[in-house]
Amino acid sequence: MRTFFVLVILISSGLLIFSCFSGKAPLETLNYTSEPEKNQNLIVFLQGMGGTTNCFISGHACFESQGFVEAVRSRGLPYDMAAPNTHFGYYNSRTLEERLRTDVILPAKASGYKKIWLVGVSMGGLGSVLYYRQHTQDIAGVLTLGPFLGDNKILDEIIAAGGVARWNPGDYDAQKDWQRMLWHWLKDYNRQQNNHASIYLGYGTDDPYVKGHALLADYLPPKNVIAVDGGHSFGTFKEIWEIFLDRDILQ
Repeated sequence: MRTFFVLVILISSGLLIFSCFSGKAPLETLNYTSEPEKNQNLIVFLQGMGGTTNCFISGHACFESQGFVEAVRSRGLPYDMAAPNTHFGYYNSRTLEERLRTDVILPAKASGYKKIWLVGVSMGGLGSVLYYRQHTQDIAGVLTLGPFLGDNKILDEIIAAGGVARWNPGDYDAQKDWQRMLWHWLKDYNRQQNNHASIYLGYGTDDPYVKGHALLADYLPPKNVIAVDGGHSFGTFKEIWEIFLDRDILQ
């Protein structure tokens, strides 16, 4: 977890340029489709830093190994699933949204999927919100689990202002200050959402990134927030996923 935090800070300052963190095209994707015919809806999972539990090991296969795929199938929900390999390199190269849309979302729509949800854990939670910001019309909703939403400097600034609604982002360069850009958009999102897709948040109360979670939770409808005892782990995220599925939100 500390490694992820340090790497995100390096992205912000533009210091991380190692070629091993680049993202290739097209995205490699694991697909979990129904037989004999596919469902009409699709869940797209976005991984954490190396799957969250094992850095650079489990990757996008973590959603199958950690029971996320089976949880959907066991409930008979009319959703196929996909897990693209959206590793850190796509965040580092600033190509996440482009590759995800070009390689996964648009082909899914072209093949007939009617409703698409993004479900992201940790780094993938951030990625899901960043994608939703850019392409709200593409998806039906977002579930972000234990997302990293910024460092303490920006979060403390928002808290000191009295929360997101009262916070003034000021002037900034969106290309350089993605954290301020993100919270500025979240501030406007609440006023503009109307018929837009929903953002759902799930987190453990002992998660090290809980300061950002609490700020976002206060700004979302209570029904859109699921908080449980636990930390920043797939055990916690799986518990939240089960609760989310049992609420029939996807239906």
